[in-house]
Amino acid sequence: MKSKKLRALLLALVMVLSLAACGGKDSGGTAGSDSPAAPPENQPAGDAGSGQADSDLAYVQGNGKMVIGYTVYEPMNYTDADGNFTGFDTELARAVCEKLGVEPEFQEIIWETKEVELAGKSIDCIWNGLTLDAEREANMNCTVPYVKNAQVVVVKSGTDYAGTSSLAGKTVVAEVGSAGEAQIIGTEDSEPDAGLAQADYVGKSVQTDCLMEVKAGTADAAVLDLTLANAMTGEGTDYADLEIVDELAVENYGVAFRKGSDIRDAVNDIFAEMVADGSLKALAGQYNLELAE
Repeated sequence: MKSKKLRALLLALVMVLSLAACGGKDSGGTAGSDSPAAPPENQPAGDAGSGQADSDLAYVQGNGKMVIGYTVYEPMNYTDADGNFTGFDTELARAVCEKLGVEPEFQEIIWETKEVELAGKSIDCIWNGLTLDAEREANMNCTVPYVKNAQVVVVKSGTDYAGTSSLAGKTVVAEVGSAGEAQIIGTEDSEPDAGLAQADYVGKSVQTDCLMEVKAGTADAAVLDLTLANAMTGEGTDYADLEIVDELAVENYGVAFRKGSDIRDAVNDIFAEMVADGSLKALAGQYNLELAE
């Protein structure tokens, strides 16, 4: 009897100790499940859900580069006689990227699809003599104006030109999606030039193609940017036989970033610094450009 009682007592004691051990494990498991999950390795605590995820500037700096969409457009972005990729916008973009702590990566684009490429993040900005207008400023984050421009009419030297009305029924070329094209066909927000609206319009992929058409005699006139026309026509250029005969509209250039992008404000601050220290004016002077007021 004593032996049976002893065995029963020992069995009861083992059960009590087992239950206590199980209770301790359950308690520890519950405490662990209620505690906040530790952040994954290499992810600092507090990053999740922060505004950092929505920062375009952080996105670009995280990549270590800013992809700059451009077309060949002298004097803004072009390759010089020595094979160097240069231009006012090229050099300005390099200076700004240095201040932002990123490398510039220049990517040639089709001008007509620039907004699609920007929104799709195949490029981070359009930095290529972009004319500012209400539509572009509504759909993208554009910087303050930094260079003055105008749309001009270019024809062969000696052409009988008496205003845009004299181009009615003649072939006029402009870059597709450009401010020059807007002068010919208008936009949702603006009417076309009355004379140019009567011309036979042919769109080209880049402005230099427009000059080639006029030089070859396959177009009677081109409507394009004053900055490019000044650099590429007249004595000492490849288009010495072309001349500017009319100025249609004074405009300003700006840089365009994605809608809502915080890079725009950072670049505006850098522009202000460069205006204050005179470096922006000095750079513009190298390319015979005038800063926007």
